[in-house]
Amino acid sequence: MFKKIIQKRLEDYVRKYFRKHPEVKLVVVTGSVGKTSTKRAIATLLSTRYRVALHEGNHNTDMSVPLAILGVEYPALDKLKNPFAWLSIFAAARKRINQPTGVDVIVQELGSDKPGDIAAFGKYMRPYIGVVTAVTAEHMEFFKTMDVVAEEELTAANFSEIAIINRDDVDGGYAKYLINSNVDTYGTTGLAEYRFEEEDFALETGYKGQVITPEFDQSIQATIKVVGEHSLRPAMGAVAVAVKLGLTIDEIAKGLGLIRAVPGRMNLLRGIDDTIIIDDTYNSSPVAASSALQTLYSLQVPQRVVILGSMNELGESSEGEHQKLGALCDASLLSWVVTVGDDAEKYLAPAARARGCQVKSFKSAIDAGGFVRSVVEPGAAILAKGSQNGGYVEEAVKVLCVLSEEDELVRQSADWMRVKNAFFSKF
Repeated sequence: MFKKIIQKRLEDYVRKYFRKHPEVKLVVVTGSVGKTSTKRAIATLLSTRYRVALHEGNHNTDMSVPLAILGVEYPALDKLKNPFAWLSIFAAARKRINQPTGVDVIVQELGSDKPGDIAAFGKYMRPYIGVVTAVTAEHMEFFKTMDVVAEEELTAANFSEIAIINRDDVDGGYAKYLINSNVDTYGTTGLAEYRFEEEDFALETGYKGQVITPEFDQSIQATIKVVGEHSLRPAMGAVAVAVKLGLTIDEIAKGLGLIRAVPGRMNLLRGIDDTIIIDDTYNSSPVAASSALQTLYSLQVPQRVVILGSMNELGESSEGEHQKLGALCDASLLSWVVTVGDDAEKYLAPAARARGCQVKSFKSAIDAGGFVRSVVEPGAAILAKGSQNGGYVEEAVKVLCVLSEEDELVRQSADWMRVKNAFFSKF
């Protein structure tokens, strides 16, 4: 009951905020994967003209979203059930409503763990633009089927004035769940209305090419410093949002040049012995993992090594999805496949061995990193991919990267390190 009272009060504050400040545009980002990278890309582009607010963390759940929108700090865990702590939060929210905004656009990520979570946000917000990044397997113990996932993620498109959808990672068959007719698409294929056409790529500078949009007669020449073709899609989602909000060709080109990888999401790091590390350890899913693997294959290096952690939240599909990923491991392109976690060892590793790969499995990411350090050659490329809870593959990266790069790793706060130290003490 206490939580419901708090939740209702927070939602009312958001309604009052937008009634008081109708000039502020709300852009929401939802989807199975790619939300944070897309959120950051949108904010980067829009910042070339507008004052943009976004929460750098993942405050995308029922109680944290209203506070993130209002720019009020979420309470510490030990104060969540303290009524007096909430009184000061309510006071801060009222102050935010009644003072000048200092912001033109709010970019907010929306998360979903179970059916109905996204619809709950639509009860108190009416975004100007809703971006859907992907429909892929997530929390399948609750969603059960991909159609339920699709209906959930596309809900945000339906309660937004304008819907912008990733054409590459949202199957066209899911359009049956769209009731909003004001829809545009983005991506890196010719099917998308807002798309990137690659001309050149270099690890040092990223992708050079042209951006195609329906609104501009000429293409936008751009250089985007990311790695992996799928890493271009958040940038194209940002382009679509930027065009809808009136940015010029020059402003968009400038913003695209400022985009950088988010820590733990296809982020290039310098490793020991002049190695290259693709740090994609924030989270893992079948689509994201296979895309990252294809990126590793595309690099012209003397050796390739992949560290693959178990993919969480797949429910009954876990066995099959891990086997499919293992089957994508190519012995002619990989020197080693190193797995972390039970499902990766049980299902992914045998499938990779069946393809002729050298495979080594570990319970601990730290041990996995130590092994890779012992077999990696100078100038090699290492891909590290894993899910958040129970894997923590970023700790393998910590063993392999040069010391100055450790600040780029995910989940390094004191709170997270306490959690991880307790986890790794079991091995």
